[in-house]
Amino acid sequence: MTRKVFVYIAASLDGYIAKHDDDLTFLSLVEQEGEDYGYAEFIDTIDTVIIGRKTYDKVQAMGIEYLRADKEYHIMTRTPRAQEGNVRFHTDDLKAFIEELKQKEGKHIFVDGGAEVVNQLMQMDLIDEYIVSLIPILLGDGIRLFKDGRPEQNLTFVSSKSFEKGLVQLHYTRR
Repeated sequence: MTRKVFVYIAASLDGYIAKHDDDLTFLSLVEQEGEDYGYAEFIDTIDTVIIGRKTYDKVQAMGIEYLRADKEYHIMTRTPRAQEGNVRFHTDDLKAFIEELKQKEGKHIFVDGGAEVVNQLMQMDLIDEYIVSLIPILLGDGIRLFKDGRPEQNLTFVSSKSFEKGLVQLHYTRR
């Protein structure tokens, strides 16, 4: 199996993944008991998670338990830090690192944000598939998922799903 790099992320309808102060409370608009929007099924297909340091620190500060022992976590940072369990901090060249990961045996690679890492990988044409969950809110301002200045990329539609709380999940693959 060829390893693919997936972006699996939620954004407001107008394309923001957070407010400027990193506020993510708008995500709670679609919380529903027993509904994970396909996350558990998706997470079973990956064994490697790439996260930007700001996103990692934000999630840690929120007290969210999301680190799983069966996954490798690679935090992209400019400041070297010691490994913490299955969490490794990297100051490496992002392109070379991703290309190296794709050559190794294993399941797929999940880019869990933030926008800076996603946009760097888009610039390098290293994202194979996008699964974007649109939250039914217009934030008007914040941290954009897709920044201006990236190269044009043609995508192929895979699927869409709509859910009771108004979330719409779009799945595209790179052509």
